[in-house]
Amino acid sequence: MNEQIVKEEKRKKGILCAIHKQGEEDECMVSLGELERLLDTAGGDSVAYMTQMRDTPDTRTMFGSGKIAELSAMCDSLEADLVVFDCELSPSQIREIENAISREVQVIDRSMLILDIFADHARTAEGRLQVELAQLRYTAPRLVGKGKELSRLGGAAKNTGIGSRGPGETKLEIDRRRIREKITALEAELEKVEKNRQVMRSQRQKAGICQCAIVGYTNAGKSTLLNALTGAGILAEDKLFATLDTTTKQYELPGGGKVLLTDTVGFIRNLPHHLIKAFRSTLEEVKYADILLVVVDASDPECIAQVQVTTELLAELGAGDKPTLFAFNKCDAGLAPEPMLQLKQSAGGENHDMVFISARTGAGLNQMIEKLENMAGAGKRRVHLFIPPAEGAVTGIIYQLGDDVEMDYREDGIYAAVTADDKLLGKIRQYITDPLPEPEEEDD
Repeated sequence: MNEQIVKEEKRKKGILCAIHKQGEEDECMVSLGELERLLDTAGGDSVAYMTQMRDTPDTRTMFGSGKIAELSAMCDSLEADLVVFDCELSPSQIREIENAISREVQVIDRSMLILDIFADHARTAEGRLQVELAQLRYTAPRLVGKGKELSRLGGAAKNTGIGSRGPGETKLEIDRRRIREKITALEAELEKVEKNRQVMRSQRQKAGICQCAIVGYTNAGKSTLLNALTGAGILAEDKLFATLDTTTKQYELPGGGKVLLTDTVGFIRNLPHHLIKAFRSTLEEVKYADILLVVVDASDPECIAQVQVTTELLAELGAGDKPTLFAFNKCDAGLAPEPMLQLKQSAGGENHDMVFISARTGAGLNQMIEKLENMAGAGKRRVHLFIPPAEGAVTGIIYQLGDDVEMDYREDGIYAAVTADDKLLGKIRQYITDPLPEPEEEDD
């Protein structure tokens, strides 16, 4: 059985726990509020918070002995089923905390909770593979010392009697081997998926259409925005990580150009690294995009901090210097002038622009589209070319790097038109002729 919250009709009661240093009380409460929303998304209810101010966590139980005794009494009085820590727990800490609580509860950490949500929300085959791989990578080093159960991964019951000496160690080694084999198999499957994704990405690049990745904090309204623009029909719920699977749709700009819009998995503070690794191929859509459209829930009191988390994760993915348009969403909720000013300051940057919108009502979308169109065409110009027959190989470069390519193959050579950036212009400058010559009339 996986180390996850079991989904039942009856919602589980959870006590949320965290430690913090002196002066970090407010940040701790904000993070616990986010943890409460994660628990709600996973199908549980928060019945209490418990925090302790400590410079360093207790190596055995995170909390000190007195606080653990309080936690045990609280679990009894509130009939709690879960204890969720807003940090990562070691296997021994999980065991010690469970043993110290008189009531039988399940102790999990933030990463386990996020993995549970991902497992529930993954819809495509690739999404399910990525989640399973992340779960196994997280569980593998946690097989030692499970306390009441040696391994929650399940498997055959322990044998007893002659010939089965050391059943715990035997089962542990079997579990470890099975996990290693399963991880290897999943990595091989995902490698095939990644090759297919690379082929599709290469085809999109050859088509010369500007690629825009819609990124941002979870539940900021990314899927709602893509639905509003393209009618994609993606599930859009007021829940964290409602969308995990990447969706790409073509959108025609008012000026006639095209842009590919890709919805991506949402970000969150303290996103587990094994999740980032498992979803690497999906998140690489951000790395290869020409433009980033960062959607921010401007109605959230923590939107400034969410912008910071998003920009830090983008930098970690190698996409921090890309042209970026910040779309501050849900502005129909009403924003005071001061928060709006803070949002503008938080999104500052050389290649950054911003717009205030409501994906739900459509307010501000025209302005956002106009800015997006300007960014898509920035630094590019339309040129006409004549390519001699002997130099026809250059058309491959034009298709690869150019936008809106037109080719007219004639007896005397190739006449072409392309929207080119500075990089492509440097390669084709010798072929530029303007305007595009008309074909010669044939003699009767």
